[in-house]
Amino acid sequence: MAAPELRSINLNINKQQYSLQVLPWVSLLDALRDHLQLTGTKKGCDHGQCGACTVLSNGKRIISCLTLAVMKDGASITTIEGIADGEQLHPLQKAFIEHDAFQCGYCTPGQICSAIGMIEEGKAKTRADVKELMSGNLCRCGANIGIIDAIMEVMEGGSNE
Repeated sequence: MAAPELRSINLNINKQQYSLQVLPWVSLLDALRDHLQLTGTKKGCDHGQCGACTVLSNGKRIISCLTLAVMKDGASITTIEGIADGEQLHPLQKAFIEHDAFQCGYCTPGQICSAIGMIEEGKAKTRADVKELMSGNLCRCGANIGIIDAIMEVMEGGSNE
């Protein structure tokens, strides 16, 4: 039996170009973590149910554990490592800190990437909208109120209600 053939892919990750050789079944999550040591994106359920692995692909939020790396050849990917502007935190990162929107912090990278994508989608208008549109990102510690407060603050330019 022949050995599986590696595939060449090119990704722009956090504004840096990468060329990778991956097996066809390697997930984007595993490519980020195992091939590029970008470990901010977390592996939670590995079934697309928890949102811990959420990243942005061409500005849209995706579940990286269910996305094959080869499917994103040529794409622009933003992970939690690419959210800040140097030492300047992204407004959502600041709001998460101000609202204590994490306990263990495991889901935080996926929550922040998902929130950025959700805000860019422009569909969320109310607190109820945010709760619904963020429902794919689970926090098992119970920091949901702080997470929603932080997102609302950024969406409304300072107010969290």
